[in-house]
Amino acid sequence: MSSMTDVIWSAPDKDGIITCNLDVGAVSTLRGRRKRRGSKALLDQVALWPAAWRDLLKEWLKQGRARRKWTNLMSVAGGNRVNEAWQMFDVLLKAGLIEVEELRENNRWQPLWVEFLELEVVRELLGLANRLKMQKLRDDQGGTDFQNPTLAGLLSSLSEMPVERAIRRHDILVALDQWISEGYNGTRRDFALFAQGDTKAISSAEWSWIDEAMPLENIGISQHTPSIWLRAPLSLKADTGTLDLRCVPDCIGLTPQTIGNFVLIEGQVECWRILENRTVFERVARQRGSVDGVIWVPGFAPSWWKQGVTKILNLYPAPAFIACDPDPAGIEIALSVGEIWAGKSINWEPWYMDAEILSNLPKKKRLNSYDINRLQYLLTQPLPETLKELASWIMNNGEKGEQEGISFRG
Repeated sequence: MSSMTDVIWSAPDKDGIITCNLDVGAVSTLRGRRKRRGSKALLDQVALWPAAWRDLLKEWLKQGRARRKWTNLMSVAGGNRVNEAWQMFDVLLKAGLIEVEELRENNRWQPLWVEFLELEVVRELLGLANRLKMQKLRDDQGGTDFQNPTLAGLLSSLSEMPVERAIRRHDILVALDQWISEGYNGTRRDFALFAQGDTKAISSAEWSWIDEAMPLENIGISQHTPSIWLRAPLSLKADTGTLDLRCVPDCIGLTPQTIGNFVLIEGQVECWRILENRTVFERVARQRGSVDGVIWVPGFAPSWWKQGVTKILNLYPAPAFIACDPDPAGIEIALSVGEIWAGKSINWEPWYMDAEILSNLPKKKRLNSYDINRLQYLLTQPLPETLKELASWIMNNGEKGEQEGISFRG
């Protein structure tokens, strides 16, 4: 945009338009260049324009910089809105909202360039984001303190996004941080209502963005009402009736509310067997669920799972055998689940999580940088001897495994 002091402008004409001749050619040819603009910005006029004009202007201002080629603007308008484009050009000029550079050809002045003045204010009046305000808001968001380091990857990804998207997703992360810290659990709709005040306010793309960084189940958010999957030869009694699990041939899912209603558990199991891999859990549940209690843990146990299993353990205390992937994450999951039993002063042991089991697996995977960092931390902590030996083997050999390759026999 030209500074008003850089060039000599004419006095305003009857429409309030001022003119600056840039490169006037010979008088006989009347060729040259000029700039024109309104002498005063009349922003209050925008709201009074017909909807068709406002829609076209909105399309012009959605993308691009302030300075635009007139031919490009006409292309956006298309052949069916040529008249509206010229009308829009005229009213914008008179309202002091554009500066136009024109070339005189064939005795007529033709627009070459259009520079939108008060661009961000006009965008805002049309319902578009004011990008200057958005950038300031995004800059201010950088000072937010988050309580949960598990959100670090999602936070880092915001720097690669357009400002508007980053602002919205930052707000979602603020709500997610509070959700995790408060130990809430519920469905996707529950979280969307908590975060945005509307059960459908979070898009599928936003859900995928979160879920790819951390499984939603691990932070207390399920696609539907969450369930604890198990099999056991037990009878679960509530004030309203009895649920006999002895008739279940494979496994059954019980919601946290259902488990919360139980007041008594009858029957006999020697132990609880906790398994991380879903396929392995189902296999062991069929094999052992008529004798032992078998429960699936969905990775890093979410709060609702811990609360439900704690309630079961309160009603039927028994030792636990915990089997997770023989890898750094599996060790951490086993320790986290084991804390539930340790908190009740009940014995727990790793199960099929030792160096010999891992070393005999036919297929193993190489460690990544995250694995190595977690291992380095784990090896500084007090670990059950079996898990300490497993962690050392993984570190020394640079390999990890998965439960699906293990044959569970007892």
